Amino acid sequence: MWQNTSSSSPSSPANAQNRPVSSAPSYRLKNQGRRVAQIVKLKPECVEQYKECHRRVWPEVLKQIKHCNIEDYSIFHDPETNILFGSFKYVGYDLAGDMERMRENPRVQEWWRMTDSYQESFVEGAKSSSDGEPAWWKGLQEVFYTP
Repeated sequence: MWQNTSSSSPSSPANAQNRPVSSAPSYRLKNQGRRVAQIVKLKPECVEQYKECHRRVWPEVLKQIKHCNIEDYSIFHDPETNILFGSFKYVGYDLAGDMERMRENPRVQEWWRMTDSYQESFVEGAKSSSDGEPAWWKGLQEVFYTP
């Protein structure tokens, strides 16, 4: 599974000592991840609709999330403030590119139109999730983490 494809001749000193000639691996290690946290406000009259649609997330949306290198995705709801707190781990190498691929999926766009209608953005000038910039969900700054 993991292999170094550097080649060395059988008579080379490095090979004689069972060490690879090149110390640089020829494989790409999995990105350990970047944690992302975001908030948006849920309209009070839409709480049950929002929760219901998330009990049955469309398979195409889940597949796209995974394809865009997103793992450990959770959304929490604070019923006192109606704030939704979303967090996920991004394990890819091109967040902007992966988010663009997410936006290009027609089924994801349909999902976002539905869920955006249940929400109010905290971001001034935000129009929808599919517009991209400014972002619909407000990004948060991490101030503490312990693994």
